[in-house]
Amino acid sequence: MGALLLILLLLILLPCLLLIASQWKIFTKAEKPGWACLIPIYSGIVLLEVIKKPTWWIFMFFIPLVNIYFAIVAVNELSKAFGKSTGFTLGLIFLPFIFYPILAFGSAQYVYIQTSEVNEIGTPQV
Repeated sequence: MGALLLILLLLILLPCLLLIASQWKIFTKAEKPGWACLIPIYSGIVLLEVIKKPTWWIFMFFIPLVNIYFAIVAVNELSKAFGKSTGFTLGLIFLPFIFYPILAFGSAQYVYIQTSEVNEIGTPQV
């Protein structure tokens, strides 16, 4: 019984630690504090800063059904912020344990750093 409990704990704990480490590195690449990923609502605010969206969007994540749309847009903007395509966005949504570490520890560079504003479709304004 103890071995089964240990295996279940590892199956839950290891993916969580992987995603925390990935988000920490993503924030660091975007020149934000990595520790921000550990604080629930603040991490959402920092994510919105990374993707150059207004802070009031954080409230949209608390409205049922509307939050699904805003979460998908946020993930899409995150992939675009690192120069990735919509296909990579689908990977972030459906296979996060694979694609978030690729984004964090791979060669992706934060491209929104050159601009202070991003237009509605997510491309940087020069």
